[in-house]
Amino acid sequence: MHEITTDDVPEALGPYSQGIVSGDTVHVSGKTGVDPDTGEAPESVAEQTTQTLANVAAILEAAGTTPDAIVTATVYLTDMDDYDAVNEAYESFLSEPYPARTCVEVSRLPAPLDVEITVTAELDDD
Repeated sequence: MHEITTDDVPEALGPYSQGIVSGDTVHVSGKTGVDPDTGEAPESVAEQTTQTLANVAAILEAAGTTPDAIVTATVYLTDMDDYDAVNEAYESFLSEPYPARTCVEVSRLPAPLDVEITVTAELDDD
């Protein structure tokens, strides 16, 4: 097992790794839509979702894989009424076959944001 870190995403808000490689998989901690360059997040949940997935992709790239290798995803929303907007952004970022996914509404996230996503992905065999 080894840790994956990259300066291309915001720093962790607590004592956890951005990602962990274990065996042939990468486990990415929950990421949000904070832009690493500005430290700010977009207002719309769709834009937050797109930035969140870009942050996830940066960690996957640092581990040596891509979003196409995502096997499972968990999406946390602070308002399930945002489900359709999140799905639209999610669908435009990922391709078929889509990963297995769970989506749940939570009362709040560690930062005042609307969406957080965690994934598990396969490493390339190369």
